[in-house]
Amino acid sequence: LELNRNPENIFAEVEQSIFSPAHFVPGIGPSPDKMLQGRLFAYGDAHRYRVGINADHLPVNRPHATEARTHSRDGFLYDGRHKGAKNYEPNSFGGPHQIDRPLWQPVPVTGVTGDQAAPIHAEDNDFVQAGNLYRLMSEDEKGRLVDNLAGFIAKVSRDDIAERAINNFRQADGDFGKRLEAAVQALRG
Repeated sequence: LELNRNPENIFAEVEQSIFSPAHFVPGIGPSPDKMLQGRLFAYGDAHRYRVGINADHLPVNRPHATEARTHSRDGFLYDGRHKGAKNYEPNSFGGPHQIDRPLWQPVPVTGVTGDQAAPIHAEDNDFVQAGNLYRLMSEDEKGRLVDNLAGFIAKVSRDDIAERAINNFRQADGDFGKRLEAAVQALRG
């Protein structure tokens, strides 16, 4: 990717551009990084929703050295390029077919692979980061946060649901939960 000029048409060259880590040069494949593995799906899914199924065929996204052959067709931005070709596999009309060869080299590993229990850390719960953030705030910021949350929790019609919400904040920080509970009670009268 080389940025060597300003776009002439912001919509056509910026708003419709798509980037996906799943676009590989043949022979190069992804690492087993969990975040990357999630992004291999998520980025493509997001741009199909945002730009359309034919986004790979727009000039800003089209490869220069080859033709994008996604076998996606019809739908938003379809330009008729497939004519009457079949886009299902297998078919008897020269369409897409399973190649039965790996798309990238295997990743060498040492040790045991498979489903493993994640190591437990002292801060592996849903409340540590929220409590740390609360403790970083000034008294003024804490007061505004408690007032804001209390204003909404006080409107909850069921007491058990309001108590569960307050308990979430109590688990993050005892003082946070105590102040929030008092503020909600004061608003409810």
